[in-house]
Amino acid sequence: MTSSSKKDLTLAALAAVFLILAAVFLTDALGRPKLPAPLPLVDTNFLSTATVRRSYADLVKAKDDLSDFDCYTCHEKGKAPPLRYDSRQNLIVAKEHADVVMGHGSHGRNNNCFNCHNETNLELLQSRDGRQLRFSDSPQLCGSCHGPTYRDWETGVHGRTGGYWNRTGEPTDRKACVNCHDPHSPHFPGRHPAPGPHGLHETADAPSTQPETHR
Repeated sequence: MTSSSKKDLTLAALAAVFLILAAVFLTDALGRPKLPAPLPLVDTNFLSTATVRRSYADLVKAKDDLSDFDCYTCHEKGKAPPLRYDSRQNLIVAKEHADVVMGHGSHGRNNNCFNCHNETNLELLQSRDGRQLRFSDSPQLCGSCHGPTYRDWETGVHGRTGGYWNRTGEPTDRKACVNCHDPHSPHFPGRHPAPGPHGLHETADAPSTQPETHR
């Protein structure tokens, strides 16, 4: 067979292969690959970086209204406000503080305002070891009772710390305990976790796992 004949045979074979591939493609003989399901949008509730509460330090930094912390608008300076209890020794919250829900500790063991507030100077807090603390230093008050949790908070494994991992020169923002916990009723309610990463194995027929929105 001459070289010219070999060339013609090769071209004919290639043409035949391309024709077969074209026929397969046009007739969809091998089927089409299943397209992955569109990725659902993440609920915007999980995108917010705001904490559930604002601390005193946050209000000061934002130059916001601090009138709720001006105790001596109503109370007399240098004189401890009287506390009243019902027949079961539950603290009776004054109507002026109706938004306060006393639930710090089990069995009402911590229902005395002056366990944390300085009774003779309401502008200060007082720790179990006798230190007088400003409202902006409230994590130290929490730490005087909740030592292990406070140490976890200091190292960044409890609570929320934003900014940079390298703390040698880059700014970080460590949120205070009261940014998440109500100091009068600190039990934190459960929340739905954020959705996990979407895998390629998910299909459009898969049931939705999108959590409900909780504000």
